Amino acid sequence: MAPYMRLRQICLVAPQLAPVISDIAEIMGLAVCYRDGNVAKYGLENALLPVDTILLEVVAPFQSGTTAGRFIEKTGGRGGYMAIFCCNDPDERGRNANAMGVRTANVIDHAPYHGVQLHPRDCRAAFIEFNHTEGSDDILGPYPPAGPDWQKFIRKDVTQALTGVEMQSPDPQGLAEHWGKIIGVAPGNAGDGVTELKLPNAIFRFAKGSSEIMSALEFRVADVATVLHAAKANGHAVAGNEFLLGGVTFRLAA
Repeated sequence: MAPYMRLRQICLVAPQLAPVISDIAEIMGLAVCYRDGNVAKYGLENALLPVDTILLEVVAPFQSGTTAGRFIEKTGGRGGYMAIFCCNDPDERGRNANAMGVRTANVIDHAPYHGVQLHPRDCRAAFIEFNHTEGSDDILGPYPPAGPDWQKFIRKDVTQALTGVEMQSPDPQGLAEHWGKIIGVAPGNAGDGVTELKLPNAIFRFAKGSSEIMSALEFRVADVATVLHAAKANGHAVAGNEFLLGGVTFRLAA
């Protein structure tokens, strides 16, 4: 079987779920498909919205001492929390990361779902998770973290796809090579001196920045002006084709 590696989910972290989740849903024309009670044991609450076949998740701590809470304190609330990839063999990707000195932070085993989360400090910029759901090689197949019928909540009239993720670093080339080794994708040149990692369903771009963060999400939308108008109406400052929400820049293209 050929190696299979796709972006499955992006996780943002916020001090509270409201109004971040309702703002994302309203501005981007998306629908919440699931709130997962299982994350309560980590002191978190969450909500997930499908953007075509990629899930956008927001988590918020409801008690002190959570990893997500520490992340907010450390970053001042700027930057995405986790990039989650589905692949053939999460354990193999985990062993490969361990051999590079990237520690495993958490293993989640809820059959038919199996996930390996890597330590954010070793990944740099954000958490990386690899997972596999038995019998779900179809991208529209079962995906337990998104609930039993997440596919029914896909809305495409406003937002059509999550196409890219921007990472920032003082050493973007170094971060791209590091993530490339962890994910198993060779870095390429996007032009403008930007290095990219190309997956079948999304592109990670690595740009120069003062700190290492997942800085922006790029979306293809039906009409950029309509979405920017909705962002302004919800009280978000718009600059060019982008606005800040949930700690990351939402960047739009038609």
